[in-house]
Amino acid sequence: MPQRSPLDLPEGDPFGPHNLPYGVFTAPHAPHLRKIGVRYGNHVLDVGAAAAATASPHAEPLGADTLNPLMAAGRPVWQAVRAEVLDWLTDPAHRSTIEPLMHPLPTVALHLPFEVADYADFYASEHHATNTGRIFRPGGEALTPNWKHMPIGYHGRAGTILVSGTPIVRPQGQHLPPADTSAPHASSPTPVFGPSLRLDFEAEVAFVVGAPSTVNTPVPLSGFHDHVFGVCLLNDWSARDIQAWEYRPLGPFLGKSFATSLAAWVTPLDALAAARTGPTARDVPPLPYLDDSAAEPGGLDLRLEVALNGHTISRPPFSAMYWTAAQQLAHLTVNGASLRTGDLFASGTVSGPRPDELGCLLELTWGGRDPLRLPDGARTFLEDGDEVTVTAWAPGPQGTRIGLGEVTGQVVPATP
Repeated sequence: MPQRSPLDLPEGDPFGPHNLPYGVFTAPHAPHLRKIGVRYGNHVLDVGAAAAATASPHAEPLGADTLNPLMAAGRPVWQAVRAEVLDWLTDPAHRSTIEPLMHPLPTVALHLPFEVADYADFYASEHHATNTGRIFRPGGEALTPNWKHMPIGYHGRAGTILVSGTPIVRPQGQHLPPADTSAPHASSPTPVFGPSLRLDFEAEVAFVVGAPSTVNTPVPLSGFHDHVFGVCLLNDWSARDIQAWEYRPLGPFLGKSFATSLAAWVTPLDALAAARTGPTARDVPPLPYLDDSAAEPGGLDLRLEVALNGHTISRPPFSAMYWTAAQQLAHLTVNGASLRTGDLFASGTVSGPRPDELGCLLELTWGGRDPLRLPDGARTFLEDGDEVTVTAWAPGPQGTRIGLGEVTGQVVPATP
């Protein structure tokens, strides 16, 4: 029986012609030569080599060792390249040229697909923010007074954005002994230093900035598609005991900055056109620069799934987010802050209204009060050796599914 061509995909493959996510890979025969690839089924197309072989006008950005030059080129180039790649993969006239440039996915090494410039993490799920407020501030207001007036966020560390599959070293820092964690703001608590005992994951969706903006020029809601290149899954690992001790008055710092895992594949924004949906109902009218009531639908119908050691523990719906990515970008720049190619901004934990739709262990176990029962034992927070994997899909055109590249990471013991 002749071997099946990597260009002949089974019907309904989530990484088919409607998707075409970008990544950066190295092949076994050239482990130091990074190349831009496009995932097609269970193979990776070397698009730099394809561009050279077809005399593409976009050979220069596609021949780079990172996505940054392509991302900086702007939306007209993104759309032209996307059409070109689709033609290479689906037109029989290109088959003899393209087939030899396809690498089996299991044989390649995947790398961080772009150089991260700045990183901001938002707090855009009302369900997550409400639950977290109730856990961290029992007896107080769950949401802070500003929460429904603007997308709350903080700046993280670009240098600790790690590609999916990178081991996650348990962080060390100041935190209160376990007996005192229920009252982190007592009048005279005494912290200890050591490995975090309440390590958590956060299932998130991240947006990658391509085209930059100039300083003192806010990006309006309508500018979202001109600046955002694509979408990735993200896991913002969190040390809840370090976070609880440090977060007042300035917010997250060491409890978040030690590691953030990013998927190796960037799904182009245009691939998610069929997944666009209206945002959830809002009971507080936003200020004019955030008012999307007359804009095109800004939400995305992404279906996330979180697995701990191979066991599904949650299915958070991204369509339930209160603030959209376009609103987050508008708020991020409204004070005059500029965008740079490679900027990354994330949604914050994705949680839905149901108990099986919560995007972190803090919520799933209610701060450790209600252990999660798994086949390999109960969990309140992550143990050394635990592996967390986040996957997702979105509805595509003509009843297809668009798969997002997974983000996974395994916890290893703290460095002595």
